[in-house]
Amino acid sequence: MASKPSVGIPASEEIVDEITKDLENTLEINKDCTNPLDAEQKPETNCIPEDFESSDVEAAAASLPDDYVDEDKLKELELTLSDEEKVEQHKKALNFKAEGNEEFKQERYVESIVLYTSGLRICPLELHSDRSVLYANRAAAKAKLDRKLSAIEDCTKAIDLNNAYLKAYLRRAKLYEEADKLEESLADYNKIIELDPGNRDANEAKVRLPPIINEKNEKLKEEMLGKLKDLGNIVLRPFGLSTDNFKLTQDPNTGGYSVNFSQGGK
Repeated sequence: MASKPSVGIPASEEIVDEITKDLENTLEINKDCTNPLDAEQKPETNCIPEDFESSDVEAAAASLPDDYVDEDKLKELELTLSDEEKVEQHKKALNFKAEGNEEFKQERYVESIVLYTSGLRICPLELHSDRSVLYANRAAAKAKLDRKLSAIEDCTKAIDLNNAYLKAYLRRAKLYEEADKLEESLADYNKIIELDPGNRDANEAKVRLPPIINEKNEKLKEEMLGKLKDLGNIVLRPFGLSTDNFKLTQDPNTGGYSVNFSQGGK
C-alpha cells in the first residue's frame, strides 16, 4: 500500500495531550517537585509512578473507534487556519479518499474505513460535497463488514450534506431493508424515484415492498389486539365479563374498527 500522507489535524495528538494533562493533574506533586516530568530529578522527588510508560498514553489514543470524527475540534482548528492551509488540508483529504478507494477495491475494508475517517478528520467542513462522498464511501465499507446500523448513520450524514446524493439514498434504502426497516427503505426508494424516475431498483422496490409492509403491520395489529384482549380480560373478569362480550368489526373502506357489545358473548 502506498505510504500515507501525514494527517493535517492532530486529532490523536490532541487526545494524547489531554490524557497527559490529566495524568499530570492527578499526580501528587510535592513542594520539591518543580518539574514532575524531569528525568533528572532525585527518585524521592520524582512524581511519575515507576511503572508509568508513555506507550500507555499512545495506546489509549489508538483505542478510539475507527470511525471517530470530532467535528467540533475540526471547527475550532479551522478558525486558526489560513485559506492556503485549508487548501492543503483538502488535498490531503482527497489523498486519503483515493487510498481508501484502493483499499476497498482490494477488499481491505477495515483499512479503507480508517483512511476515509482520516479524510473526514481534516477535510474542511465547508466542503459538503467531498465530506458527503467520504461518509458514503465509508458506509459502503462498513456494509461489507455487516456494520449495517453504523453504515446507515454514515449514509444519513452523507445525505444531510448533499440531499440529492442518489448513491447514498440507494445504499441506505438497501441497508434499511436488510435491517427490516421497510417503511424507511420505501421512503428512500420513493426519494430515489424523484431524483431518477427510471431507476430500476427503486421502481421494483416500490411494487415489492408495500404488500410486505402491509402484511407486517397486520401481524403487529394482531399481536397488539391479542395483548389488549389479555389485559381486557383481567379488567372485566370481576364483572363476570370478558372480551368475548365485545365484537370488533373492521370497516373495509377505512380499515378502522367498531365495537359491539353482546351479553351472551356471541
